Amino acid sequence: MKNITVIGAGTMGNGIAHTFAQCNYKVNLVDISEDSLKKGMATIAKNLDRMLSKEKISAEDKSNTLANITTYTSIKDAVSEADLVIEAATENIDLKLKIFKGLDEVCNANTILATNTSSISITQIASHTNRADKVIGMHFMNPVPIMKLVEVIRGYSTSDEVCDIIMKLSSGLGKEPVEVNDYPGFVANRILMPMINESIETLYNGVAGVKEIDTVMKLGMAHPMGPLQLADFIGLDVCLSILEVMHDGFKNPKYAPCPLLVNMVRAGKLGVKSKEGFYDYSQNRRAEDVSKQFV
Repeated sequence: MKNITVIGAGTMGNGIAHTFAQCNYKVNLVDISEDSLKKGMATIAKNLDRMLSKEKISAEDKSNTLANITTYTSIKDAVSEADLVIEAATENIDLKLKIFKGLDEVCNANTILATNTSSISITQIASHTNRADKVIGMHFMNPVPIMKLVEVIRGYSTSDEVCDIIMKLSSGLGKEPVEVNDYPGFVANRILMPMINESIETLYNGVAGVKEIDTVMKLGMAHPMGPLQLADFIGLDVCLSILEVMHDGFKNPKYAPCPLLVNMVRAGKLGVKSKEGFYDYSQNRRAEDVSKQFV
């Protein structure tokens, strides 16, 4: 594989594009607007500068990485020679189904279609194409250039050949691919999201404050960051979406989102991306607790 197309220039998309380009793949990065593409490329450049300052890469590495990425606003143009397309759009089932239906129509018959979805059924996505054997999940972790894990999710019809290709490809990126089966939330979020949701319930029930809950989990369980800070980092809207997918998929009340999470998302308090969630990021500070107004 030489030519990779990444759909979506947001946090995950630009991270995936960065990772492939740094490993000398030719990457086409696609988004609906030039502004989004400019922001995505600026993020990649900023992250490369950070790596350069830490002497993890050279100036030549940075220049080559950026040169390996071409931006597009047209999916059709961006996928014409793609060996692999990775969709990293918003975690919205209707949008993903529309994208994959369109990709199936314009991509070469041998092109593998992957999704970075963190919870949505690979089998359902594949059912909207005529190449279900070539549809697979590649769930990268944020921040993509740093985090080692890639969850490789097999749909019901994903072929052994395609799974083997993606496992080897992920290893070649310096990642640790783990093959999992296609059930809501897969492994990472099936375990992580109930913990985050229970942490929010603990706050909602007044057991302890934000800082206290996170401190217990950091110092008592050796987590690098507390679950509420992690939720802010992921995006509270993303957390809510994943919980809703699992609640709908399993019909089990243990996955029902906490009312506090629902209210915060409705109020636009989404975490780092909105500058306020369980912590306040507006002045690059972490407020002890900004969520009490929603309880």
